[in-house]
Amino acid sequence: MRLRFSGFVLASLALAPCLSAADRPPQGLHQVGDHWTAWNPPAPPAPPAKPQTHVIEKGDTLWDLAARYYGNPYLWPQLWEKNQYILDAHWIYPGDPLLLGVEVAPVEQLSGGGAAGGGEGTATPTGEPAAEPSEPVEGVLTSKQAAGAPVPLGAESDIYCSGFIGPEDVELPFAVTGSEYEKLLPDMHVGYSPEIVGRYGRVGVAKYELSTGDIVYLDGGRARGLTPGSIFMAVVPDRVVIHPVTKQPFGRYYHYAARVRVLSVQEATAIGEIVQSCDPIRIGTRLQPYEPEPVPLGRPTGMRPINFPTAEEKLQAAPVVLFAKDDVISLGQDHVVYIDRGADQVTPGDVFTIYRLNRAGSPPMPIGELAVLSVHKTSAVAKIIAARYPIYLGDRLDPK
Repeated sequence: MRLRFSGFVLASLALAPCLSAADRPPQGLHQVGDHWTAWNPPAPPAPPAKPQTHVIEKGDTLWDLAARYYGNPYLWPQLWEKNQYILDAHWIYPGDPLLLGVEVAPVEQLSGGGAAGGGEGTATPTGEPAAEPSEPVEGVLTSKQAAGAPVPLGAESDIYCSGFIGPEDVELPFAVTGSEYEKLLPDMHVGYSPEIVGRYGRVGVAKYELSTGDIVYLDGGRARGLTPGSIFMAVVPDRVVIHPVTKQPFGRYYHYAARVRVLSVQEATAIGEIVQSCDPIRIGTRLQPYEPEPVPLGRPTGMRPINFPTAEEKLQAAPVVLFAKDDVISLGQDHVVYIDRGADQVTPGDVFTIYRLNRAGSPPMPIGELAVLSVHKTSAVAKIIAARYPIYLGDRLDPK
């Protein structure tokens, strides 16, 4: 069974003894009813609230359960917040109940009459004290240590000013065909022709780099389904990305430059406004429909110890740091990068340990961590959240 360690992943109750802190379940497992758990879950709710609960089964994740019950996997933090007895969403246990709706069990129904997610001294539903943790193990988090409010793993700008790596000939449905500045200069210059097109658009345009607040004209209207209020991403095709390990073309980088909102539509044209700008855009820039993406949450934990690296053979076919825009070579904390895995293998919120392969005969070195912010078909946008040393394209990734 493949385990994925992200901010919303199912727990496994038996892991190899050599794993580091973030790879191990919390200590203090005890039996509640017919199953084992590290938490102090509420007692089964009264019958009226029963339809508002779900009993965790093997293979469940908060991500999948939010998709099933709320219709959107990105709402998994709401599910987590309703179940505050879960102190670390890396680990959920088959048999524990999840409260789904607004009807929650009264406080007196919770384990031992205490608040959900109680710490030391709380009781199991049988009224017996929860088992005290065994002898502390270096590098292993206890339930209490794992507690804490989740935090954003990045910023909105990390997602909306990034882009994606796709086929070299992605078709983008609409384009910016003009701006409010095109006719502001008089046609009186010798040799001036409004039809001459140069590097920055039509010669004589008063402003050719467009940004927030500027009015633009689009090449679609009612006939092509545009409606007032629609929002589009301005997408700028960039270079072909060469995979740093295989040295083969991986796809073309498409940069998100701005967001454009449609103000009014005519039959074949539309008027829009640039409402958010990462970089200036120009006439001719292509547009694609905007899809909102929330910033994933997580509880950052310590990096994997350098004396507990993963096996080198596991990294041979592992994901890699694929690309960074602006020709950045030496990467560090807070840099946004792209990895060579897409939506079929990673999800927003996944955290990876970054490894540097060592010289022959020596184990790989853990040098940093990154968190996945947004996924696309063949690649994903990630942010480096910790760095022990400079990180380079081609460094390997292992799920945390």
